[in-house]
Amino acid sequence: MFLNRIKIFLLISICLIFFFLTYNDVKSEEIKFISGIAKVTDGDTIKIDKKRIRLMGIDAPEKKQMCKKTWLSISLISFEKEYSCGQISTDRLKNKIGGKFVICNYTNKDRYKRYIAECFLDRININAWMVRTGQAVAYKKYSKKFVAQENIAKKEKSGLWSGTFEMPWDWRKNR
Repeated sequence: MFLNRIKIFLLISICLIFFFLTYNDVKSEEIKFISGIAKVTDGDTIKIDKKRIRLMGIDAPEKKQMCKKTWLSISLISFEKEYSCGQISTDRLKNKIGGKFVICNYTNKDRYKRYIAECFLDRININAWMVRTGQAVAYKKYSKKFVAQENIAKKEKSGLWSGTFEMPWDWRKNR
């Protein structure tokens, strides 16, 4: 009887140790939600209740980033003008979701302590919408989820794809 109690105690102890050692791994993979009224920071970052949220799998031009667009083309000669594509990207996101109720699913945070999330306005995937309208690019380094939307935007010459631009990650690196 005494040996059975020792065996039960050891079994429970081993189970508890195993549980506590693996709890953080399980906890980090569970999907969590943030919801509320969204405030747009830039083309790929929003705030809900003081929580900064980075839109997962996309990268938008920085607010100060400039792009080029052809405004006149005569035969073989084209004239381009610079425009603030970063500000336009931010403004398009503001017009779409600013001040509206948004739901974001996240699993982890980045090195800047922002939540990495996929966000929705009603049934619209905001991340996909930004890439599909050419206001952001698929951030293939971290996710291939929005490559199809990027290909459509390229084909239709939407947003950024209507002219020339430096990829946002390259622009940041060169500044």
